Amino acid sequence: MCHRIPRHWQAWLQDKGSLTQRLIHASDGYFEVCVISNQWGVPSQSEARALMLKPRQKAIIREVELHCHGQAWVCARSIIPHSTLTGRLRQFKNIGTKPLGGLLFKHHNMVRGVLEVTSLKQVHNQKQHWARRSVFYLDGKGILVTEVFMPPMASVLPQGD
Repeated sequence: MCHRIPRHWQAWLQDKGSLTQRLIHASDGYFEVCVISNQWGVPSQSEARALMLKPRQKAIIREVELHCHGQAWVCARSIIPHSTLTGRLRQFKNIGTKPLGGLLFKHHNMVRGVLEVTSLKQVHNQKQHWARRSVFYLDGKGILVTEVFMPPMASVLPQGD
């Protein structure tokens, strides 16, 4: 899908660095990971395709809110296939409130796939959100991370077009 990304969102949506580090910096350290769920489940068809998984293949589905100054700035959903959780990557099975990004970007053999960016609208009020996702490859094994940027974050961005 092709969207015209407003200038004030471009740096966040297209940045290939650690979102965790950017949020920590932008919030002057008032950053917290709130785990909503971390359990085995079946990824959506789109998520399974992105990771080249067989239909109904189970994975750990981790949903978190990344809070800055006590507000959810980003909602994130990570898909960690069973096949990824071998050897030293078993540590990703249950990382609790540790930021996933911190672990991904510390991995010496991490390669990030293409960033996919989209615009989402809430049904009840048509409010627009921006989201992105990409597959992180660790030792050739994939973890899909989707990040939705929430309205409180927009209030700290410089407004432009």
